[in-house]
Amino acid sequence: MQYLCGGIDTMKTLHIILLVFIAGSIAVLLSFMKSTSTYDSVATAKQKPGKFVHLMAQLDRDEPVIFDPIKNPNYLEFTVTDTSNQKVRVVYHHPKPENFDFSEKLVLKGKYKNGIFECKEIQTKCPSKYKEEQAKGMKHPDSIKIN
Repeated sequence: MQYLCGGIDTMKTLHIILLVFIAGSIAVLLSFMKSTSTYDSVATAKQKPGKFVHLMAQLDRDEPVIFDPIKNPNYLEFTVTDTSNQKVRVVYHHPKPENFDFSEKLVLKGKYKNGIFECKEIQTKCPSKYKEEQAKGMKHPDSIKIN
């Protein structure tokens, strides 16, 4: 009888450990799924006022960029256009990113409120150095055939 009871206790302990492991795995997967998100368009960001979104867009070079590092180095205001030509004015309360003026695309993380996209983080997507080299007549390394 002693042997049988010891076996049951061992089984209960094993079940508890397995349940804790499964619950932990589910929690990790759920947190990972929340951190991965798709990019929103300007239109969908406007439909979700106050909600945190990731917006992929391009700097609208026809609109003014307001940045005066002497007056306030933590204020940047500009306009972006998404792939469907929707525009939105963006306000960013941090220093201007280094590659901002040369960026091909911008990933903006923030919230749309009161007609303005309040940006918390900017990720610049700069053109490849190989595009510059191709413009100079050079070839991308992948296009060079090696015999």
